[in-house]
Amino acid sequence: MFEHLPVLPPDSILGLAAACRADTNPNKVDLTIGIYMDEAGVCPVFEAVKQAQRQLIDEEVTKAYIPPQGDQAFIDGMTKLILGEQRLADRAGHVAAVQAPGGCGAVRLGAEVLKAANGAGRVWVSDPTWPVHLPLIGSVGLEITQYRYYDPATHGVNFDAMIEDLKQAGRGDIVLFHGCCHNPSGADLSTEQWQVMANMAADQGFTPMVDLAYQGFGDGLEADVIGLRALVDSVPEVVIAASCSKNMGLYRERTGLAVFVCNSQRDADATASQAKSAARRIYSMPPAHGAIIAGRILADDQLRSTWELELNAMCERINGLRAQFRDQLQTRTGRDFSFIAREKGMFSFLGLSTEQAQKVRADRSLYMLDSSRINIASLNAGNMDAVVEAVASVLA
Repeated sequence: MFEHLPVLPPDSILGLAAACRADTNPNKVDLTIGIYMDEAGVCPVFEAVKQAQRQLIDEEVTKAYIPPQGDQAFIDGMTKLILGEQRLADRAGHVAAVQAPGGCGAVRLGAEVLKAANGAGRVWVSDPTWPVHLPLIGSVGLEITQYRYYDPATHGVNFDAMIEDLKQAGRGDIVLFHGCCHNPSGADLSTEQWQVMANMAADQGFTPMVDLAYQGFGDGLEADVIGLRALVDSVPEVVIAASCSKNMGLYRERTGLAVFVCNSQRDADATASQAKSAARRIYSMPPAHGAIIAGRILADDQLRSTWELELNAMCERINGLRAQFRDQLQTRTGRDFSFIAREKGMFSFLGLSTEQAQKVRADRSLYMLDSSRINIASLNAGNMDAVVEAVASVLA
């Protein structure tokens, strides 16, 4: 029966990465996939992760399933990291959390619970958003609509348009926010703009859902959740999808958490039961290794200190790469690329047309998305000049 299946096109991002791997040009540069690369072009393993793994080798005595809600040390550490200890205490009994296979799994669990709570609700997503948000949320049957977010002309948030669109979101609707380091634009809301969103949620009754994939990669662990915490302080219900792929480098371990901030303990118990039921029918049991590692790091003072130093160094390096890339592009082209240094996290739109992005790929083996979105964290001293020259070649 498989002869009746159509061959689907490759994923727009993963397909380009595969094309880059097949490219025989020794000077090729891959700026497509969102992973952090060090100066050697390697996605490194955190020293804190290595230390936690060594401890686990010595102490782990079983590979039995962990409970369906996940590793409790991981859940406790992550909810405290996201919400803050005092806020978590203030909402004691009103917060439910279920471990998931990565941030993707957390988004899907959140969508499953939201669908069960109100199947008629709309989910508002930013234009643009991470492309996988659409199938993850749409696959549960929720209606998806977009709100304007990024303005290519200014390379920033079109906040007036965002407000205008979200005035239409009401009770029963869900608004998906990027907690920090917006993917794919790198353009984040200011603290003041987050508070406006929180006030709108409180006044209009829509439920915020926050994708928190990059905590610590923007302005730091605490600063990157100022907006999320403003939402939690303003409305009775918030859904959060968190991930340790980036901030602990646990990409392949699929380490995520779906968090449900609720209006009562009964509601928290209900959301947890719904999330665990959805998990059971989708993937049965959560993976353990990454969550146990992350839980140990968050609970151990020495491991946590080591991790935070490493994460801060990564964040500082990304910001340094942004400044350097801005300066070299402006010097080489005479154009304004100041927006690159204002953005947060790993991603940026360079403002090239589809034809220009495809031309640098064909002529220079510089791989970026057709939208000209690049991963800043893939730049290094060895490829920066070549990338600048490639971009300049299509702007001449």
